Amino acid sequence: MAFADNLKQLPRISHLAAIQLLDSDGAVAATIENKPGQAGSLSIYNHLGQIYGAITVEAARKGLELYAEHTEDARQNPGKHPNIDRLLALAAEGKSLLRVKHVFATGSE
Repeated sequence: MAFADNLKQLPRISHLAAIQLLDSDGAVAATIENKPGQAGSLSIYNHLGQIYGAITVEAARKGLELYAEHTEDARQNPGKHPNIDRLLALAAEGKSLLRVKHVFATGSE
C-alpha cells in the first residue's frame, strides 16, 4: 500500500501535540510534532509505540513498510527524511531502541 493509504489505517493522533523519543539514558533523542510535514510520522511512530511498546528493531522494520514509497526515497537521499533515516539506522544496528513518550494536546492552544 502507499503511504497515504497506510496512514488511513492507523489510529488518530488529534489528542497528541508531539511524541518524544527517549534514548537508553532517558534523554530526548528526537521530537516529532503534530504539525504539517510531521503529522504522518507522528501517526506512524505513535502506532509503533502502541504495538511494540517502544521503537525496537522489529518496530523500525514495520515502520519502514508503513512509510512505503518514502522509504526508498530516504535510502537514496540520506537526510531528506530524518524520521525514516532514524528507522533505517535502528533496523541496521539491530540492538538499540527508543522509548516513546506522548505529549498530549491540552486544548488551550
